[in-house]
Amino acid sequence: MSGSFGDMGNLLKQAQRMQAAMKEAREELDELELVGSSGGGVVGVTVSANGDVKSVRIAEEAMKAEDRGLLEDLVLAAAQDALGQAKRTREERLAKVTGGLNLPGFQ
Repeated sequence: MSGSFGDMGNLLKQAQRMQAAMKEAREELDELELVGSSGGGVVGVTVSANGDVKSVRIAEEAMKAEDRGLLEDLVLAAAQDALGQAKRTREERLAKVTGGLNLPGFQ
C-alpha cells in the first residue's frame, strides 16, 4: 500500500516540475519575437511566439499606393505569416516540455 502512495508522490512531483517548465517556456515564448512579411518585405508584422501582435511595419512606397485593398491584403498576409511562425515555434517548444504528449491546458 505504501508503494502506491510513493508512486502518487512521484507523479505529483513530476507534474509540479512540468508545470514549472511550462511556466518558464511560456515566459520565453512571450519574449521571443517573430516577424512575418509580405510583398517582398513591404509589410512586416511582429508577434510574440505566444501570438500577441507587437507591431506592424509598412514601407513608405506601400503607403503611397492607391490600392487600399492590396495594402489590406499585404497586412493580412504578413500577420498570417507571423502567427503561423508563432504557432509552429510554440508547438515545438511546448512539445519539448510535455515530451510530445498532447495534454489539456498545456497548449
